[in-house]
Amino acid sequence: MENKKTKKGTSMSKLNFKVDETKCIHCGLCEKDCSPKIIKLNAQQIPEINPSEEEHCMKCQHCLAICPVGAISILGKDPADSTECNNFPKHGELLNLIQSRKSFRDYVQENLDSDRLEKLKSMLKYAPTGRNIHKLHFSIIDDIEVMQKFRTMTYDKIKKVLASPCGNLISKKFGRYKKAIENGNDLLFRGAPHLIVVSAPPEESCADQDGVIALSYLELYAQSLGVGTVWCGLVQACLKAFPELCEFLEIPEGHRPIYVMLFGPTKLRYSRTVQPNEYNIVSVKGNKSIDSISFISKIKRHFWNNKKI
Repeated sequence: MENKKTKKGTSMSKLNFKVDETKCIHCGLCEKDCSPKIIKLNAQQIPEINPSEEEHCMKCQHCLAICPVGAISILGKDPADSTECNNFPKHGELLNLIQSRKSFRDYVQENLDSDRLEKLKSMLKYAPTGRNIHKLHFSIIDDIEVMQKFRTMTYDKIKKVLASPCGNLISKKFGRYKKAIENGNDLLFRGAPHLIVVSAPPEESCADQDGVIALSYLELYAQSLGVGTVWCGLVQACLKAFPELCEFLEIPEGHRPIYVMLFGPTKLRYSRTVQPNEYNIVSVKGNKSIDSISFISKIKRHFWNNKKI
């Protein structure tokens, strides 16, 4: 398949890689930043992709993003629709956001306003994925009445299991909370009016990492908007134990729930950061010889590296 000449440059059927030759300044940045090295400058110093190499494209859109004059489009994406990058945001403000991040467990009992809700939803597509394949799925309860229905349904199932003589995962997980749950204490949902679940097909090699990264991005952005969030392992456990809850949340067939986050409007405002203990950080000197490691040490290291958490 040959590149087809267009009014503005060249394109190809699958990647739809186009160069506006009236804008191109022949800087070669797209060629340098192409990770699979499939973009080449031709004799006229115009970037192009050989059709035989298009299958190696990572679909990262770096060529579109790095072009200083917006001459490149790919995958049907128009550079004019992109937002201009602020490559060096004020580091102090960003660090303060990271330092100030908190888990919120006190929420206003009302729906989050539509403006902030839509901003949160729109942000999710920018969360990076391991292979630039966007197969994550997000189920969001954005109505407080639907949330109450889901909350009641979940507690009813837990209470039924706790009342049963047959022990299972839920009995072990929630046994210590039995009295609080029976007394109507909302230990699972913390009164949050909204919930988001990220899921993915199990065959995706980076599914767990992609899902957690997406929710981490959501958490920081949410708190920059004054929206409270909290990671919720207890509800995650319920989704695993009660698959019918996944049906209620419209999680696609074949998808595995990765994690759950609660969110919503909150009146809580923290005045200062906490003072966490330092992690162990080592600056590697490169003085250790890997040839001197004993066989037993290798076996131990192999066990540690592959131990399921």
